[in-house]
Amino acid sequence: MGSDLGVWIDHRKAVIVIIGKGEGMTTVTSDLEKHVRYSGAAGEDSAEDQIDRRFTGHLNKYYDNVIACMREADSILILGPGEAKGELEQRLRKESLGERIVGIETVDKMTDRQVAARVRRRFTKTIGESQKKV
Repeated sequence: MGSDLGVWIDHRKAVIVIIGKGEGMTTVTSDLEKHVRYSGAAGEDSAEDQIDRRFTGHLNKYYDNVIACMREADSILILGPGEAKGELEQRLRKESLGERIVGIETVDKMTDRQVAARVRRRFTKTIGESQKKV
């Protein structure tokens, strides 16, 4: 029996809930400060460009850490309020894990317990529906 996984993610934190033979929760933090974009002249290698590159590099490491926690999942549900859920989806597809994504939902800030309940409810419903068809 495989495991089902749900992740609530934004650019600062990911809460990963695994449901399988047992239930587990992992939190991955990015340690990123709020990213501010500046408007400036195109083509300049300004301090803002350097900050953008540093932010992108840090974000890539964060997504790598999140994906490392997700590799063994059979089914993945992605939750989150902003851009991070779409960015994670793109990264999962690049890593050949895209076929495991069963849903992407826009949700606001949630406590860890709310995330666990939402993931449990989604996969319990899915398991119940598949047993009815048999």
